[in-house]
Amino acid sequence: MNREEKHELVLALQEKMQEFGNFYIADTSSLSVAKVNNIRRKCFETGIEMQVAKNSLIRKAIEGLEGDSSEIYPALKGQSALLFSTVGNAPAKLIKALRKGTDKPVLKAAYIDSSIYVGDDNLDALVNLKSREELIGGIIGLLQSPAKNVISALQSGGGIIAGIVKTLQEREG
Repeated sequence: MNREEKHELVLALQEKMQEFGNFYIADTSSLSVAKVNNIRRKCFETGIEMQVAKNSLIRKAIEGLEGDSSEIYPALKGQSALLFSTVGNAPAKLIKALRKGTDKPVLKAAYIDSSIYVGDDNLDALVNLKSREELIGGIIGLLQSPAKNVISALQSGGGIIAGIVKTLQEREG
C-alpha cells in the first residue's frame, strides 16, 4: 500500500468515525476465519459496520477527531477491528453476545459521543448505556407524567363534585 492509498484510508476512517459518532476497537486475533465471518454477519444483521485496519492508520484517523483522544492510543496493539455504530451500546451488546462460551472478541477501547472507555472491564458498563433515543423517550415520559396526573385528578375530581352536588339536590328535594 503506497502513501496515497494510506492517506485515503485514513480519510475514509475519519469520515466513518465522524459519521457514526461511536466506534469500538476490538481484538479478534486467534479467531478462526469462520468465527470472524460469523462476527461480520452478526454485525451486518445489527446495523454495525466492521472494518479491520492497521493500528498506525487507526491512530492517525483518531488524531483527526475533535478533542483529546490520546487515551485510546495504548489500546492500539495487536490486531484491531473497528466496529462502527450509530447506537452507542449496540457493539457492546454484540461483543457480549458473541463471548458466550469464549473469551473473544475482547474490547480494547470505545469512543462514544466523545467519551472514551479503555479496557475490557468497561464492557458491562457500555452494555447498560442508554442510547440517545432511550434517554429522550425517558425524558418525554417524565414530562408527560405530571400533566397526565393533573388531567386525571381534574377528571375524577369533577365527577366527585358533580356527585356531591347531585346528592345535596336530592336531599333538599
